[in-house]
Parts: sequence; C-alpha cells; structure tokens
Amino acid sequence: MNTTTATTATTTRLRGGWRAVVHRKTEAWPKAVAPPHRLGATEEPAWVRRLLIGVALAFLTLFLFVPLATVFHEGLKKGWAVYLAAIVEPDALSAIKLTLVAALISVPLNLVFGVAAAWCIAKFDFRGKNVLLTLIDLPFSVSPVIAGLVFVLVFGMQGWFGEWLRDHDLKVVFAVPGIVLATIFVTFPFIARELIPLMQAQGVEQEEAARVLGAGGWQIFRRVTLPNVKWALLYGVILCNARAMGEFGAVSVVSGHIRGETNTMPLHIEILYNEYQFAAAFAVASLLAALALVTLVLKYVVEQRVKATLKGTAGEH
Repeated sequence: MNTTTATTATTTRLRGGWRAVVHRKTEAWPKAVAPPHRLGATEEPAWVRRLLIGVALAFLTLFLFVPLATVFHEGLKKGWAVYLAAIVEPDALSAIKLTLVAALISVPLNLVFGVAAAWCIAKFDFRGKNVLLTLIDLPFSVSPVIAGLVFVLVFGMQGWFGEWLRDHDLKVVFAVPGIVLATIFVTFPFIARELIPLMQAQGVEQEEAARVLGAGGWQIFRRVTLPNVKWALLYGVILCNARAMGEFGAVSVVSGHIRGETNTMPLHIEILYNEYQFAAAFAVASLLAALALVTLVLKYVVEQRVKATLKGTAGEH
C-alpha cells in the first residue's frame, strides 16, 4: 500500500521556561485511491448488454426475419410469371377486393367510435365510465373465433334474427355484411386505446379556456382537441387497418369459405395451401406481408411523433 511520510512538530515545555520543538516523522494516511466504478440501479455490465442484444437478435432472426424471407423466396421461386398469375387470378383478386372493402368500412367506423369514446372517457366524468372502458377492452380478452360464433348465433339462419332476415331476403352470415361486422368487432379497441391515455395526459385546461372564450363544442374539438391528438389518432388508424386486413379467426367463422365471394386474403391463402398450391399461396402471402411491412414503417414514423407529442405534453405539465 502506498503511504506518505509527514513531519510533525510538537512543542514541549522544559525546565526554565524554555520550549523545545521536537520533530517527529509520522506515517500519514494512505494515498486516496479512486473507488471502483459502481453500476447504477439501471446499469448492467457490458457483457450482459451484449448477451441480451444477441438473444433478442437471435429470436427476431429465427421467428421473424427467416419466416418473412421464406415467404418472399417461396412466392418468387418459380419466377415472376407464376407469381403474377397467382396475384391476378380471379379468386385472388376477389379476396384482395373483399379485404380492402372490409378495411375501408371498418376503419372509418372505428375511427368515429374511437374518437367519441376517447373524448367521452378522457374529458368527462360520468357513471359507468369503468364499464365502458371494460367493454372497449373486450375484443382483447375474447377469442376471435368466439366473436364469430356470436355473430352466427345472432344473425345466422337458426339465430335470433335469422327468421326475420330470411323473410326480408337479407343475408348477414356467410356474406359480406358478416365479414364487415366481425372485422369491426375485433378492431374497434385500437383507436380508442391509443387516444385515451394521451387525452387524459393533456387534461381539460385548453378545452375549458376555449369554452371561456366563447368557442362551441365543435370548434373546441376541431381547433383544440383534434390537433393535439392527430398523431396518436393516425397511429391508431394504422394499427386498426393492419388488424383488419390480417384478421382470420372471426372472419373464418362468418365467411363460410365461399370461394370468390366471401374469402379474404388470409382465408384464400389457407385454401391455396391446403390444396398444395404452395407457389400461389406464398405469392398472395407475400403481398399481405408487403402490406404489413408498409404498415410497420408507417407505424414507426407515427410512433416517433406520438412520443414527441407525449414528451411535449409532459413538459408543459
């Protein structure tokens, strides 16, 4: 151990009044040694971070990147001619069209519901508020297959309204309306659940100020509330649309698998694969995967804007 030697002087009283100064050599304290770096509560050693990153990348490679690459490889394995033929085949075009129709109907309806529900829950206090929140989360806890069976029970020929629908020559189950209803059910929480936390974080001060200045309800919503939540709203729409295009369980129950009429893209892919038409199945699957990748990119861009909005809101408060 490194030490330093220090000289100290002590004074003693001698006989005759004289004082003598005695110099002594003493051992001083050891030199200060910098303490070892202590990790913070949220820090980890470098090897732990590298290990966790490696495990995450290995998991993503095995369960995401490799299957995704396989879809595109199998779809294009027999050449562009076979690939395009599978895409433009009448049943495939019908499935693509029905998927887009279901998304184009369900997403705007969920947009209206999500904004209304979020505004009501975040800006007002009323009896039954927790019940409404629970109902919004219902599709997250109920299997899509069960949701499809519920629609069959209600609107099927042997269901509650089956006789009335038959008398009026209306068809819901095994037709486009049933597919749209099932899609709406499984996707309606997404927009509301994106808007509610943001609106609650923003509070009601700005709306109250606008009300004091004489603004009406529609003006407050259009000029105050909506601009503050526009990025979260767009983020919810993207998630809702992605789920609408990729829904399988509920749609499978209510569609009846009528080829060229009630098959969406996921159902058409299943039929092609079960018939051992692998090239066609992977071709349509690659188209659906491409739409998912575009959605993922848009989701990332909007997610950054949402984080910036939340950070700005937190800074203001």
